[in-house]
Amino acid sequence: MASALEKGNDTRSLDRFDDEKFEASAQGEEYHQTLEDMYDPDAGLSEEARAANDRKLLWKLDVKLIPWLSFLYLISFLDRTNIGNAKIDGLQEDLGMSNGQYNATLTIFFISYSVFEPLTNVLLKRLRPSIFLPIIMVLWGICMTTMGLVHDFSGLMAARWWLGVAEAGLFPGVNYYLSCWYRRSEFGIRAAIFFSAAALAGSFGGLLAAAIAQMGGVGGKPGWAWIFILEGLATIVVGIVSYWMVHDFPNEAKFLSPDDRARVLRRLRADQQASAGHEVFKMDYFWQSVKDWKTWLFAIIYMGADGSLYAFSLFLPTIISQLGYTSTTANLLSVPPYAAAAIMTVVIGWIADRTQQRGLCNILVSTLGIAGFAMLLGSGTPGVQYAGTFLGALGIYPCIANTISWASNNVEGVYKRGVSLGFIIGWGNLNGVVSSNIYRARDKPRFYLGHGVVLAYLVLFLFGGSVATKLMLMQENKKRAKGERDHWVEGMSPAEVEKLGDERPDFIYTV
Repeated sequence: MASALEKGNDTRSLDRFDDEKFEASAQGEEYHQTLEDMYDPDAGLSEEARAANDRKLLWKLDVKLIPWLSFLYLISFLDRTNIGNAKIDGLQEDLGMSNGQYNATLTIFFISYSVFEPLTNVLLKRLRPSIFLPIIMVLWGICMTTMGLVHDFSGLMAARWWLGVAEAGLFPGVNYYLSCWYRRSEFGIRAAIFFSAAALAGSFGGLLAAAIAQMGGVGGKPGWAWIFILEGLATIVVGIVSYWMVHDFPNEAKFLSPDDRARVLRRLRADQQASAGHEVFKMDYFWQSVKDWKTWLFAIIYMGADGSLYAFSLFLPTIISQLGYTSTTANLLSVPPYAAAAIMTVVIGWIADRTQQRGLCNILVSTLGIAGFAMLLGSGTPGVQYAGTFLGALGIYPCIANTISWASNNVEGVYKRGVSLGFIIGWGNLNGVVSSNIYRARDKPRFYLGHGVVLAYLVLFLFGGSVATKLMLMQENKKRAKGERDHWVEGMSPAEVEKLGDERPDFIYTV
């Protein structure tokens, strides 16, 4: 009877917390609550019982969040890169496009995709994930379908522009969304599993394209058109279903009980993170992100990884076809490097979470990509070049997820984190403009320019940027440990200190 009474009091305490948050929000303010003040559904339990509840909660979150979100990204990456598979099945010839026009259709996607990415996380927070993500999926599914109905270069350009606009919200949105659920030491493996869907999309995409291309002539349309039409229609269906499969932020998620919602919020607070529901958007968060040196360093690192990624994923079928294989065989041979990259991405995510050495993981893994593209650049032997594509995939894909996790770990405040991830990912994707234009038809079969540019991206931006960022974060942590930043909070109230986010002297960066 006593425990039931205590439970009732705790629940009323949680209700009062929600009322106070609502009142603060209505007044345009933020409600900051310390861990000690937060409702604790496990009060009085032993450490073993708390740990058991924590494991059950994590499993529930993983089952509800990760599989479906990974499936959505698999579809997203498939839809943006299948144009590479369509090309070797006759897209360029059938539409009468020059090599420059084909590259322009790749470029225009990255322009619209990058321009709209920094805005999408604010929209995600305002509209709720269960509304925002299904809407953009249906829209890009429509764009994808129309790519199979176009008759000329201008039609394909228009479809690719709007595909970039519609897809812009998914990758930064989901990474931001997941960072609002998990501790910093748990986020990397989840982000890696989510992003490994991109590698699986490359693998699965080659098989799917090879199969769908056999429909050439059905309905009077070539095989490449059916690749776009069928995959676009599938995206629309998945988008509609996603309304019931995508959940909202922790403080609103219907699949969690009030106790589990409280547990999630307490875990975030204990990990020096703001809860996903306590902030009111202000332009201050935008400017905090813009002025933060970490935003731009992580953008440089991500630039090195993402520019390389798109060059690799868009042109791998073309590179393999130049080794003397038919279009179908080239599509099939693109599968193994992607499969290996998917496994490596998850392994590195797990290692980085366990060691919290995300910078070191980037540095070591990027050397594989550097070796791979050096092999592509330096050898004309088909076997050596094919082995180089394996190392290239292994050195690029894990660094994408690891860099996003690294950046997210080091930005506190849900809106600032959302804006920062939008900038970082948007700038990285803008380099797809470069990636789309470096593998020129006149450079085949060796593609010296393309391989050389990717190698430079890997060495200068991914490897060099990771080394510089790790050293600077380590230096800042030492200064905070020595108390050299304590003067930043002199005379401030606890609420004012909380608003500093990762600029608080007690916030320790993940290196």
